[in-house]
Amino acid sequence: MRRLIYFVLAFIVWVLTAWPFVDGQVDMQVVIAGLVASLLVAVLFHDILPKEHHVFISPVRVVWFLAYIPVFFYYVIRANLDVVYRALHPAMPIKPGIVKIKTNLKTDSAITALANSITLTPGTLTVDVTDDGYLYVHWINVKSDDVQEATRCIAQRFEYFLHKIFE
Repeated sequence: MRRLIYFVLAFIVWVLTAWPFVDGQVDMQVVIAGLVASLLVAVLFHDILPKEHHVFISPVRVVWFLAYIPVFFYYVIRANLDVVYRALHPAMPIKPGIVKIKTNLKTDSAITALANSITLTPGTLTVDVTDDGYLYVHWINVKSDDVQEATRCIAQRFEYFLHKIFE
C-alpha cells in the first residue's frame, strides 16, 4: 500500500513539474517517463520515505494541509519583510543566536515538516533536532533565549496545523 501511495504522489509531482500538456495534447513520452520514474522511486526508496503514509489518504488531513499553505506563506512573506527591514536599516538591528525550542509533535514526519517550515521562513534556520523533541534554531534577531518564549515566537504558529496534518 505504501508503495502505491508513493507512486501516485511521485507521479502527481512529476505531472505538476513536467506539465506534459502542449497545445491541448498530452505528450506521451513525458507521461511514460514520469510513470517509470515514479515507479522507480516508489520501489527503490519506499523504505526511506515517511512511515506515516496514512497522512496522504485522509481527506481531513488534506483539508488541513490546504489550510496550512496560506498560513505558511503569510509567515514567510512577513519574515521576508522583516529581514529586508533589518538588512536595509542603517543600524542593522540584528541579534543573531541559536535558541532551543521544544516541540509537542511526536511523529518524524511532523517534526521534519516543522523543521523545514522554520528553515524556509527567512531569518530562521533549524540547525539540529534531538530525539527528545528539542530543535536548535539559528534566529536572526533573538528576542528571548527562554525555551517556552522562543517556541511561542518561532514554532507554535506552525505546530497547530502540523499536528492536525501529521498526527
